[in-house]
Amino acid sequence: MKTTAAELGRLIASGKLDPVELASETLDAINTHPERKRIYTVISDERAMAEAEDSRKRQKTGTLASPLDGVPISWKDLFDTAGIATEAGTPLLKGRIPQEDCLVIARASAAGLVCTGKTHTSELAFSGLGINPNAQTAPNIHGDSLAPGGSSSGAAASVANDLVPIGIGSDTGGSVRIPSAWNDLVGLKTTSGLIPNDGVIALCPGFDTAGPLCRSVEDAWLMTAILAGLEPVMPEAKPLSECRFLVNRTIVLDGLDEKTERGFKSAIEKLASAGVKIDYGEIDQYEEILPLGPVLFPYEAWQSWGKEITDNPGVVFEPVENRFLSGKHLTREEYQHAWKKMETLRKAYNERVAGYDAVLSPTVCITPPNKEKLLGDIDLFQKTNLLALRNTRFGNMFGLCALTIPTGEPSVGIMLGSTPFTEKNLASVGISVENALQS
Repeated sequence: MKTTAAELGRLIASGKLDPVELASETLDAINTHPERKRIYTVISDERAMAEAEDSRKRQKTGTLASPLDGVPISWKDLFDTAGIATEAGTPLLKGRIPQEDCLVIARASAAGLVCTGKTHTSELAFSGLGINPNAQTAPNIHGDSLAPGGSSSGAAASVANDLVPIGIGSDTGGSVRIPSAWNDLVGLKTTSGLIPNDGVIALCPGFDTAGPLCRSVEDAWLMTAILAGLEPVMPEAKPLSECRFLVNRTIVLDGLDEKTERGFKSAIEKLASAGVKIDYGEIDQYEEILPLGPVLFPYEAWQSWGKEITDNPGVVFEPVENRFLSGKHLTREEYQHAWKKMETLRKAYNERVAGYDAVLSPTVCITPPNKEKLLGDIDLFQKTNLLALRNTRFGNMFGLCALTIPTGEPSVGIMLGSTPFTEKNLASVGISVENALQS
């Protein structure tokens, strides 16, 4: 299913594609896929077919609910779905079955999207590597020896393996963007507060955001608009000759592996050749905000899950449990001080980047590491996890929206960071960047 969600939607709207036939073919592909159990936690055949039947009725009466009416999607195992297990990839929530849909699934269903089921995640969504021995580790599209990226690992795999055109994930520190980059997908980290988290299992409530993993910027914006309750209409592409970007010469460019450096450099050269105005400079706030991460994220995570972890020692995968434990002794005063400083730095950052359409950086500074090496060395696992999250986490701390687009180099994405609640403009710019990088 390399056809994008928007293209499928147009085929349905024109009467050239039957939503029921599409759903049936999609479910057949999922149920017969050799890696289905490593991608999906639950396949919701009955719900999908019922929703597709409803879409067919709207198609016949010319009352389609949105541009994506009838399009199949997957949901990360954090989003409550009525009558379907939602366990966040952890034994701590084994057998948890919500009684109603979370708000964003309800919105998607109202827009006519077809729920194919739930996908695997890093345990409690607290790892950027996507490795989960307590449930399943989703496959990386570039080889099974490689980490898939997380925590929205199954969401990425469901799209990368051509099962659905969109997977819905969440991003607290990079969990949409890392697996998107490592599996050559488009991923959009939305601004905190744009999309409601009602009925979504929390990790760090001050940072958790929902967002799509897909194959095109158009799909990313249309899906985001639906989840946010906005009008799902694609904005016009902004001409690259009118775009102005800033390449941030700070820590985000440090220690890039060879493939990442090559892919990012090639993408910048293509954009410059297409007429983009690219400036280079340092954003001092990156160095200043970096030390706040080890306070803000572990504190919130421990407040969310500390009791369950304390009551069930050794149940959560060790390196993930260790991340939670790092927040155990942090005080509320330390957290409040760090949050206040972060807010000051957010304001200074927004002033620094005013006038730019986006700040550019490599999405992840490394390409996917070897799973077995990480599982054999807990210290290496923990260090590599933080390295994978390094570039993306800045977007969460600065409160930005951020888009990752494949560079053409396998497992290397270029990230466009934009100021809060500018997703629509970012999509307008992103579609032009996407076209330039694909040419």
